[in-house]
Amino acid sequence: MAEPVRKRINAVLVAGGKYHDIDFARLELLKLLAEDERVRVRVFEDYSNIAAIEAADFLVTYTCDVMPGLEAQEALRRYVEGGKRWYALHGTNSILRFLSPEGAGYGQLLVDAPRWAPLFMETLGSQFIAHPPIAPFRVEVTKPDHPLVAGVEPFETDDELYLMHTHGDLDVLLHCEFGGEAPGFVEKDWPHGQHPVFYTHAIGKGAVLYLTLGHCRGHYDMPGIADYYPVVERCAWNLPVFHDLLRRGLAWAKEPVAA
Repeated sequence: MAEPVRKRINAVLVAGGKYHDIDFARLELLKLLAEDERVRVRVFEDYSNIAAIEAADFLVTYTCDVMPGLEAQEALRRYVEGGKRWYALHGTNSILRFLSPEGAGYGQLLVDAPRWAPLFMETLGSQFIAHPPIAPFRVEVTKPDHPLVAGVEPFETDDELYLMHTHGDLDVLLHCEFGGEAPGFVEKDWPHGQHPVFYTHAIGKGAVLYLTLGHCRGHYDMPGIADYYPVVERCAWNLPVFHDLLRRGLAWAKEPVAA
């Protein structure tokens, strides 16, 4: 007996923005998406192709400082509310503005996180505000029985530890603890507390899954700030557990939610 034909799954990957090795992240995510032969992917640098996003079965984003216009923000909200799933990674929730003098070097930057896209951030469930210098930190498992993290043990990574403002009722699956300063950011002082690393945010019939880890930067990803960035940063991308979380998230995103 012939095996039943499995239905094609249409995905959109938005990979674009600043200060990161977007080429690296885009390629790694496409390789993971290609592990399921049913998945066909359209790739964009921003959210301007609303029709493509609306036609997709699920959405994956890896961006930095890519802010959709109001029409796209409203479309993204409807997309999730209607029953679709959005796997958002790393800097998707960032809006960055540099307040440093022109020509300031990398170590002299002062970064603000203006609240210019509230609907976008409310849909995602969080907005990036700051991070301390990249250094090892421990990621704890908040809900060990949740299917997305079942069997995952606490782990250490050197990555950007995201300090965020959150919106709505988040189901936090992984977290880290931090208190102290985030030098170089306008909002630099943070009391000790737990900070989400991996969470779901239900909206209507659909949901967003957010993973803050995954910073990456190459030598040529800081134009206007550093012609040659001295260190290639791969951070959590070097860890098997990170790739496990990516695969689990993509499997979650492919599951149909709405009838």
